[in-house]
Amino acid sequence: MTAGLKQDDNITTLPYADQAGSLRRVFVRDMVINTSIGVYDFEKEAPQRVRINLDLSVVEGEGPKNDDLDSVLCYEELVKGVRAICADGHVNLVETLSENIAAMCLTDRRVRKVCVRVEKLDVFEDVGAVGVEIERFNLAR
Repeated sequence: MTAGLKQDDNITTLPYADQAGSLRRVFVRDMVINTSIGVYDFEKEAPQRVRINLDLSVVEGEGPKNDDLDSVLCYEELVKGVRAICADGHVNLVETLSENIAAMCLTDRRVRKVCVRVEKLDVFEDVGAVGVEIERFNLAR
């Protein structure tokens, strides 16, 4: 029997996790930005406010980080990436904007999962927000 494994009544239990398999959650909360979005003609005339939230599961890797920025996923780069995507021209759907943001987040191989929420804030007078939330995965190691 391999160290760390336990066998009981023909069931093998694996250890919960090892250091190399640990995940860290990195997030960006409540980013409000003006962007050109919407399917209707009046929505194409002026930017709209959207709120964007990101929640990423990131592989921590092995060993200590030595308080070095290069050893972690930089949330400043995430914010800059979202800003660039939102400034890159008109999109019709919040789903499209969400997919573009998720794809940007997953370019870093350490990111295993990203949850992106995009909310349009000014669509209905009596509704705080409408939008979409997606989860996308990067299973390649």
